[in-house]
Order: sequence, then structure tokens, then C-alpha cells
Amino acid sequence: MLSRKQKVGTVAVIAHRKKTFGGGLDELRRLLADEGVGELLWYEVPKSKKAPKKVRKALKEGAELVLVWGGDGMVQRCVDALAGSGVTVGILPAGTANLFAQNLGIPEDLPKAVDIAFHGESRKLDLGKVNGEHFAVMAGVGFDAAMIEDADRGLKDRLGRLAYVWTGLRHVRGELVRMEVKIDGVTWFEGEASCLLLGNVGTITGGVEAFDDARPDDGWLEIGVTTAEGPIQWARVLGRMSVGRSDGSPFVRMTRARKMTATFATPMTYELDGGAKGSVTELKAKVVPGGVTIRVPDSSGSDQP
Repeated sequence: MLSRKQKVGTVAVIAHRKKTFGGGLDELRRLLADEGVGELLWYEVPKSKKAPKKVRKALKEGAELVLVWGGDGMVQRCVDALAGSGVTVGILPAGTANLFAQNLGIPEDLPKAVDIAFHGESRKLDLGKVNGEHFAVMAGVGFDAAMIEDADRGLKDRLGRLAYVWTGLRHVRGELVRMEVKIDGVTWFEGEASCLLLGNVGTITGGVEAFDDARPDDGWLEIGVTTAEGPIQWARVLGRMSVGRSDGSPFVRMTRARKMTATFATPMTYELDGGAKGSVTELKAKVVPGGVTIRVPDSSGSDQP
């Protein structure tokens, strides 16, 4: 933890210029000036997929603290480039859902988020890695990914979090797909399913508490398969999640893994941290223990309001 009088060295801001909260990037500049930043590297990108290049540039310039301004997709792209670097990351949650920040207790309040980024506790947190790319919150195939792909088509900008509800209603009738899921090389699930989820934290898309026992520093990935089909069965699954443990549903199977391989009978779209990716017939995943260092609220409570 940094003392409030200690001057910080090189700080990099990687900002999604289309995202905002608080007083926007202008307020962020004022707050950084108050922190006594030694050297400030400032990068703005029009879309999250352009962020990794800026992150790599910041690392070459000697950034000691990287501040990521944006939502979960922006954070995912940045931590993918930062994984294993040892450089500390501060999250400024300017996105739609901000699930990673929410799980870590980082508020959607700009001055407080900046205070945590500079004076919070540095924690080494796990990452997941799917088909060679890191994620911080979750990965999904099937119902979840199809819902997010639809929400990405301009709906998130217009409807915000309601985009997930709207598109979710459209996809509850999605067909079951035959899949085989292997945990550490041993077949764990084989049959028809509507959704495969991998979680690094508990709360996922739409604020659903999907993985009750998940912790982002336990060295494990949470794995869940849903066999629900149609509105009635999906309503039972979501209802169970809202009032009890997810694994209490007859349409849900859950476990933990360090490595997982899934194969699908037909190509399926997958998503990482709320960003739709391509269609695949195979998914390879593993946990990356302590893959990234994040500033979080101080456990002693000294940086709390």
C-alpha cells in the first residue's frame, strides 16, 4: 500500500474514450494531478480491441501502475496483455456491467476508484485462460454467449444493463447442443446442454450469483453446465440462483478445475468477460494462479469512506 504522501512514479492510463462515469476523463486528469504522479502516460482507444497495443507500449515505457478506464471487455483486453508482467493494475469502472470491479468491491465512483487504485491493497489474483486468451470474470458458451453477442450489437449503448435482459428473453428457447467436458483429462459431462460457464468470480452477467463459492485467488476455475431448455426451465434455474445455491437446481451441474477441455457437436460462439468471440468446436481452458496484481479496497478499511 502506498502512503498518501508518497510520490508515484510512471503511471499509464488506458482509456476507452467512449465510456465515462463521474466527471469523465477531465476529472480523472485532475485527480491524478492531486496524487503527485511522476510521469503520466495517456492512451485513449476507440474500442477495447485496440487496448493491448497501448498496454504493451506502456510496459515498454516503464509503467509501474496501469489504470484501466472502461468496462469488463476493456479490463479483459488489458489484463490479457498485462498477465505475468507483475505491474499493478487499477480499475476505473466506466463500463456497462463492471462485473470484475463489482466482485472486488471497487465502486462506480471516480474519486473513490482512483483512491483505491493508488492507496488500496495490492492483491495477486487468478486469471482464466481460454484458447490462449486470459479472462478475469467468466467465459461462456451457448445461451450466455449468444445473449452477449446480441447485446453487443449496439444494444448495450442504448439500453445499458437492460440489454442483457432483453436478449436473454430472446435466447431462452435456444437449442440444446451435444458436448463433452473433460476435467483434467477425465470426462465429467457428456450429453446435451444449453450453456457451459467458466467462472473466476461469483457474480456474472446480469448480476447473477452463479458461483457461490468462487474466489479469484484460490487457484481454481469454477465450471458449470446447464441443461435447461425453454422459458420454464430457465426461470427455475434463475430463480434458484436468486434465492439459494446455483448447484441446487436439477438443471445445473457444477465443479472446479485447474484445466478443462470441451468439445461441441456443432460450432458454438463463446464469450470472455462479456465480449463475444468466434465460433469454435473445442474450448481449452486453464487457471493462471496469481496472473495479475490488482489494487482493491484495503482490507483494514483505511481507504473506505
